[in-house]
Amino acid sequence: MIDQYIEKILRAQVYDVAQETPLQAAPKLSQRLTNQIFLKREDMQVVFSFKLRGAYNKIASLTEIEKSKGVICASAGNHAQGVALSATRLNIKSLIIMPSTTPAIKVKAVKSLGGNVILHGDSYDDANAHAVSLAAENGMTFIHPFDDPEVIAGQGTIAMEIVRQHPKKIDVVFIPVGGGGLIAGMAMYLKFVGPDTKIIGIEPEDAPTLHTALKAGKPVTLKQVGIFADGVAVRLIGKETFRIAQQKVDDVILVTTDEICAATKDIFDETRSIMEPAGALSIAGMKKYVEQEKIKNQQLIAITSGANMNFDRLQHVAERAEIGEKREALLAVQIPEKAGSFLHFGRAIGCKNITEFNYRYHDTQKAQIFCGIELHHGDKERQEIIQSLKDQDFKVIDMTDNQVAKLHIRHMVGGHAENANHEVIFSTMFPERPNALMTFLTHIGTDWNISLFHYRNHGAAYGRILVGVQIANNKDKVQLLANLVELGYPIKEQTDNLAYQIFAKGGL
Repeated sequence: MIDQYIEKILRAQVYDVAQETPLQAAPKLSQRLTNQIFLKREDMQVVFSFKLRGAYNKIASLTEIEKSKGVICASAGNHAQGVALSATRLNIKSLIIMPSTTPAIKVKAVKSLGGNVILHGDSYDDANAHAVSLAAENGMTFIHPFDDPEVIAGQGTIAMEIVRQHPKKIDVVFIPVGGGGLIAGMAMYLKFVGPDTKIIGIEPEDAPTLHTALKAGKPVTLKQVGIFADGVAVRLIGKETFRIAQQKVDDVILVTTDEICAATKDIFDETRSIMEPAGALSIAGMKKYVEQEKIKNQQLIAITSGANMNFDRLQHVAERAEIGEKREALLAVQIPEKAGSFLHFGRAIGCKNITEFNYRYHDTQKAQIFCGIELHHGDKERQEIIQSLKDQDFKVIDMTDNQVAKLHIRHMVGGHAENANHEVIFSTMFPERPNALMTFLTHIGTDWNISLFHYRNHGAAYGRILVGVQIANNKDKVQLLANLVELGYPIKEQTDNLAYQIFAKGGL
């Protein structure tokens, strides 16, 4: 069986449509992780994913009679594009069943590659069942996304290229896992050429398909899977792919969403390319493996498997990347509700760069603030900050690993404050630099109570602030404005702004 797969890989018909992608050195990651790291850039295929290889190899292997009846598949992403383009190149009719929830941009991409699209059901399982039914009804060949020897062999050509491109001994290869076609094909070839090379599969914590199957000794259908890394959101590992993985894969590492986002940023910093979440999986797992195993000076290869990123996910990825890299702490801190408390808190933090600061007046005794602080030394520094604040009698709750806080609460801090009397609202912006927020707070001074505050460092050249101050008379208002004007930043009063009046003041 091994010899048969090696022959299939060597004879695989992929290069009529796929290209040999570069094995790119990653000097920044190599220096950080003290290993020699290379990225196999499958995101550079014409459809921005490795899936093209397996789809084309399978379709090209069909008999003339099978080709004449056309091919069909179910997919909401990369496999759909691979099948559509492959069939078009071979002048074969293709029918792609996609869930009705598929983003329009992906439907358009498949159509542009020559695929006929039918939207059916609300999930991949619905679309897949419909595709299987239509295949039987119309005599079309169903192109499985991973559990097919020809598909597996097509993906295995990536390993064949790596061996040719990297003549030195390869210590570890990190491969993302969904249904298992990629890792099965690559592991078969890599272990044949270099039995000592370790094959490490990488999966999201909320989609541990292969991890669960290996523990159980058989494929297990997961009740549900997370969809952030939608390219690997598979509930059941393939029968054939599992059989191979069970023999050839050395270990599986699970990674969090935050770790995937951090890896996406790592790849961008290295290549200026943006991976989809599944495409960054291998780098997230590689970083975790290096930390756990304490390895140094080894030859490590990670597969960047795809770059079909939905644009609307970029903000979420950027926001979570700093936490995933342990570069940001999120804290809930209680301070006294009195003039000068914000400045006292800022001084307690010291020269740390504040990335986010959310607050809304609630009562006359205490204030709860949601604060982000930039880290340079990971968890150790985070614990030191928390302890320092506690030593200065601040009540602190660490929210860094609180998923609800990260996804929702950070954007919901606030609400109506009918009792925030004599409140005046200002907006301003200032150049982003260390201590910029502290400079702003210092110029506000300690004579007035801050009743509303929102600031978020977005990594842009300028930071934007909305601040509410309780000012009893016009004389104090003039004095406060004079203090702020000294900064040289544009100040605009927003007290009459309808958004503030409706959502933060108490309604119209």
